[in-house]
Amino acid sequence: MILGIDPGSRVTGFGLIKSDGDKVEYIDCGCVRTNSENMRTRLKTIFDELYSVIQKHCPEEVAIEEVFMGKNAGSALKLGQARGVAMAACLANDLPISEYSARKVKQSVVGTGAATKLQVKRMVKMMLTIDENIAEDSADALAIAICHVNTQSRLSKIPGAKSFSKNRLR
Repeated sequence: MILGIDPGSRVTGFGLIKSDGDKVEYIDCGCVRTNSENMRTRLKTIFDELYSVIQKHCPEEVAIEEVFMGKNAGSALKLGQARGVAMAACLANDLPISEYSARKVKQSVVGTGAATKLQVKRMVKMMLTIDENIAEDSADALAIAICHVNTQSRLSKIPGAKSFSKNRLR
């Protein structure tokens, strides 16, 4: 089972899938919503909620989106803090973490790194046969988990690839 995380300081999406070879199965998804203006409170909420999700579902691996640097350094810093506490919740449960750029996730799921959020959501729902509506942040988290499965599946077919660090494959 793989936990995908789309970190955010206000909304952090999570998605869980099971993988059996190239076949993926939807398990659960949701969003951690933080309402406080106090950043410490938001970070604690993200940690506590993700820790609870991990305890409930017992994933074996985690895939998380990397921080991208936009025009606003303050926003990137807050995103980095949210990502850090999400990773800490995973590390507190001894889970291995793989990191993927937003562009790589979009390319893996939709076929183009320039895909829109709506295209990602539609493709995720189709791939996982999800009928109900899901939040964009949840769809992004599921896409990150799917990207991880696709990446690991391709790596297993390359001789000697198991000796490479997962972090070098971006």
